[in-house]
Amino acid sequence: MPQPYVLLSAAVSLDGYLDDTGPERLLLSGPDDFDRVDEVRAASDAILVGAGTLRTDNPRLLVNSPERRAARLTAGLPEYPLKVTVTASGDLDPTARFWHTGGEKVAYTTDKGAERLRALGLPADVVSVGPELEWRSVLDHLGNVRGVRRLMVEGGGQVHTQLLREGLADELQLAVAPLFVGQSDAPRMFGTGAYPGGPTSRLRLLETRPVGDVVLIRYAPTVPGTGGQPSAADRHWLDLACDLAAQCPPSRTAFSVGAVIVAADGTELARAHSREGDDPVVHAEEAALAKLDPADPRLATATVYSSLEPCARRSSRPSPCARLILDAGVRRVVTAWREPDTFVVGADGNALLAAEGAEVVVLPEYEPRATAPNSHLLTP
Repeated sequence: MPQPYVLLSAAVSLDGYLDDTGPERLLLSGPDDFDRVDEVRAASDAILVGAGTLRTDNPRLLVNSPERRAARLTAGLPEYPLKVTVTASGDLDPTARFWHTGGEKVAYTTDKGAERLRALGLPADVVSVGPELEWRSVLDHLGNVRGVRRLMVEGGGQVHTQLLREGLADELQLAVAPLFVGQSDAPRMFGTGAYPGGPTSRLRLLETRPVGDVVLIRYAPTVPGTGGQPSAADRHWLDLACDLAAQCPPSRTAFSVGAVIVAADGTELARAHSREGDDPVVHAEEAALAKLDPADPRLATATVYSSLEPCARRSSRPSPCARLILDAGVRRVVTAWREPDTFVVGADGNALLAAEGAEVVVLPEYEPRATAPNSHLLTP
């Protein structure tokens, strides 16, 4: 099963702080935004906070609205989302409200941390992910074992920073409050260090709107993953490629495919779909590459997203798409669906790409979307 959709949620001051240095938590949001957060919680399968947030804020992480809890039950869901925390050390207070309110809880930790947590007799599932606390392992377990499809992360800053740096955050929801903290040692939303794509990378704006006296800003990362490790942005771009496939003119003799080419900093370079324009035989990857200057230096570090594995053999053109991609200098391809034997028996464009040094990432959870516009070709 795929990893959950990871939504980072926080309220921040105008100067980027999550809190001040006082003994009491600084309430940055107002009633309207607290209600919005409650709505987002109710729509999530799980809510996660780090150990630091548990220690400093002692949160309950509940869905407060009785109507929203009732709606979850009507939909066949637990009354409350699963509550999740992560801790490398296992040094947590067993009397914290997190453990004794709401529904099910799970704590992800290390081998050593698990020994400590289990000795506390916590009312929670304690899961060790190995000698080190690795986020991909946590998300894999949440998706595969717990069935979590939408994960809301409410902090703290270290957790937000780690997930964003590792390319695992699908969305950021920031409620920007109209005040300044002005304390350099107060906790910030994000820490310093290297982020995917570097300082030139720009996130994709999803929404802005006022919520009471705060402004909600929603962003999505755009930077492709590296090597064989998919990033959250890889899922976005492959989703777009599947959207493009659905725009193809129908055909009984060729697949409907969408393709997007994205630079290493998350800039979209080109997009296309099969049979685009006036060419009845053009392939998606071929059409997208034709829109770019072959000498564009960004191609060497770009990623091609294709809803179908790039073709390795074709009769309508001298070069198949896998060869065109390699000749363009691209060395990373993300795809959803392996080409069936419908038109070419034993087609294996992914193998051709890999044999010449390209990294090929297959995200099979997108296969249903990629095959949908081709269902008439696949029915016996």
